[in-house]
Amino acid sequence: MKPLKIGLLVVGAFIAGTLLTLRMTGLAPGHPSAEEYANAGRSARPGLWLAGEVVHEPVTNWDWVNQFSDPFAENATELETRTWYGIPHSVTVLLVPRGDKLYLMSSAQTYRLDKEFPYGKAWWRNVERDPRVRLKIGGKIYEMTAILIQDRAEVTRLRGGRYPIVKETDADGNEYITEEWHYWRLFQRNVPEFGAELAVVD
Repeated sequence: MKPLKIGLLVVGAFIAGTLLTLRMTGLAPGHPSAEEYANAGRSARPGLWLAGEVVHEPVTNWDWVNQFSDPFAENATELETRTWYGIPHSVTVLLVPRGDKLYLMSSAQTYRLDKEFPYGKAWWRNVERDPRVRLKIGGKIYEMTAILIQDRAEVTRLRGGRYPIVKETDADGNEYITEEWHYWRLFQRNVPEFGAELAVVD
C-alpha cells in the first residue's frame, strides 16, 4: 500500500504542478485551418486559461474587432468559459461588433443538431450555467458577461435579415434543418462606469 500511496502523491503533485504552470502561462485553444476544421467534424482542440494583459478601461466602440474576424487565423478571437469542475474551457469564436455593442455568435450544424440547445457544445453549457467569460482579442483579455439573445427577430436583424434556423428541402420535398444560429450580447465587467472614476461594475 505504501508504494501505491507514494505513486498517487507523485502523480497528484505532477498534475497540480502542470495545472499551476498552465494557469500562469495559459493554454490557447487549437487554431486549425479551414480544411482541418472541416475534416475534424467542425471541431478543434479546446484550450484552458487564456493569458494576456487584462483591460480595465471601458470600450465605447467595438468596430475595431472586425480586423480579427478570421476564425482560422493565429490571431483569432478566443473565449474562456467557466466549467463546473473549476478548470476553464476555451475555444476560438466569432464576434460581431456593432459600434458600442459586441455580440458573440455560434452555430450548430451536422451532428450537433441532434442535441437540444445548449447541449450541442460544451462551451454553450458553460456559458448558460455561468455567463462570466473572458475574451482574448488582439492579445488582450476582456472580462465580459454573455447574455443569450432569446428573441429570434433580433437575431434575424443581427444576421442581416437571415432567420437563425436555416432549412433545406431534400429530393422528396421534406424540409430539414441544416443550421441553427445563436447570439449572445457581451457586456464588460470590472471596468469603471462611463463618466465615473471610482465606481466599478462587477
